[in-house]
Amino acid sequence: MNLAMVGLGKMGNNMVLRLLRGGHQVVVFDLNPDNVAAAEKTGAKGASSLSDLVSKLAPPRVVWVMVPAGKPTEETLGALRGLLSKDDVLIDGGNSYYRDSERHAGEAAEAGIHFLDVGTSGGVWGLKEGYAMMVGGEAATVETVRPVFETLAPAPDQGWGHMGPSGSGHYVKMVHNGIEYGLMQAYAEGFELLKAKPGYHLKIDQIAELWRYGSVVRSWLLDLTAQALKEDPELHHLDDYVSDSGEGRWTVQDSLEQGLPAPVIALSVQMRLRSQQESSFAGKLLSAMRHAFGGHAVKEAK
Repeated sequence: MNLAMVGLGKMGNNMVLRLLRGGHQVVVFDLNPDNVAAAEKTGAKGASSLSDLVSKLAPPRVVWVMVPAGKPTEETLGALRGLLSKDDVLIDGGNSYYRDSERHAGEAAEAGIHFLDVGTSGGVWGLKEGYAMMVGGEAATVETVRPVFETLAPAPDQGWGHMGPSGSGHYVKMVHNGIEYGLMQAYAEGFELLKAKPGYHLKIDQIAELWRYGSVVRSWLLDLTAQALKEDPELHHLDDYVSDSGEGRWTVQDSLEQGLPAPVIALSVQMRLRSQQESSFAGKLLSAMRHAFGGHAVKEAK
């Protein structure tokens, strides 16, 4: 199948490579021409602009967008809607908010263009392991793009599926990432307890490796954790700052809208926000109150 990929970060590049290896012809565009040149060396056909990219595809076209959520996605999808033709397929494979994807589908439909929202998981390992893809949109459009999904997935019949109407693909991916936040936080807290336990001198890299086999808590996340601890048990090269890309916050927001409790995910998001603060004013105020009512010792700021 002839298709185009817009956005050549690590994940986008690896997706292009997997598609090329699967026999697809891929036209690529990125704002950084060096990324386009690198993709050309692997067998992709480069484009100098979005209009050039569209001109190099025979209709009906399939254009997969892999750019950051928010303004970059809005601008890219808007530009492509003005360039594509009736019955072309436009795919947002980034981590967009599902309500935005519902709107994008409506805007595409007004132009006679089919739209799919594809929540994509796999990260930098997707080239080797394949990608998990949660697809929202019309069933007939999903069938049109089936060969692409079957190539990118771990196996043609595994790791991808049609979730439902427009927005559902990104909704399922949002909750997926919320669960990911909770799992990561639980592992982090557990290993910190093990590391800090006085008197036992526990080797957390050994424990992580042990738990990978036969344990109820074994997982791919644990595999990656074990590898990181094997390379550097003290994690000397890392700060404790942890970014968040929005999906965890959206998951908590949705739980509130539905009136359903999600305390583990909510607290994991809060912990990420705390890690992003160089200094917590709330913590300082707590210290001030304790000192005020009880005369307790305080730690002066450096």
